[in-house]
Amino acid sequence: MNAGLLELPALPFALSPYGPDGRWTVADGALTGRAGPRQDRFVPPAGDALDPASDAPRLLGAAPEGDFQLVARVTVGFRAAFDAGVLYVHVGERAWAKLCLENSPDVPTVCTVVTRGHSDDANSFTVDGDSVWLRVSRTGRAFAFHASRDGAHWTFVRVFTLDGAGAAGGTLVGFMAQSPVGEGCTVTWDRIEFRPRGLTDLRDGS
Repeated sequence: MNAGLLELPALPFALSPYGPDGRWTVADGALTGRAGPRQDRFVPPAGDALDPASDAPRLLGAAPEGDFQLVARVTVGFRAAFDAGVLYVHVGERAWAKLCLENSPDVPTVCTVVTRGHSDDANSFTVDGDSVWLRVSRTGRAFAFHASRDGAHWTFVRVFTLDGAGAAGGTLVGFMAQSPVGEGCTVTWDRIEFRPRGLTDLRDGS
């Protein structure tokens, strides 16, 4: 494995770290990372056009061309409001998206953020406990987010596009940890799976 790259048996591409040090480790196919104090990836929607994006530890790889699904169960060591474990999609400096299990602000909740210049922010459903299954998929030029309490029946959360997804450099996908107002948190992703196909129906629970 090349220096700076991390490989997971479930993924057909290597992962590279971005942003602050996430202390990334792999054991028995599970990935663990840590966000430090007040680390997040967000551009406030009410801000100025040139507001910089804040940053958080990300571990990303170049998705193969074509449709795909990236699936993982995420477990978050919640300590403060908005601590989260994330599946992340990146196509440009101001074009990226997050599917999160987030303490929002004191109840674990499936949340999404799509950034097109500035970030939006939307909550989906609450979760009992500190774990949930997350899935990001690409079908054609569209991305979709789903979440599941059991890894079998999936709830549709969001579908969207990102300008630049077909540009040089392609699409990066992977994992992120955040702790926007806290002192840091640890996140584990296990049951990781990459499927080289898209979805035929976003809303049928499959």
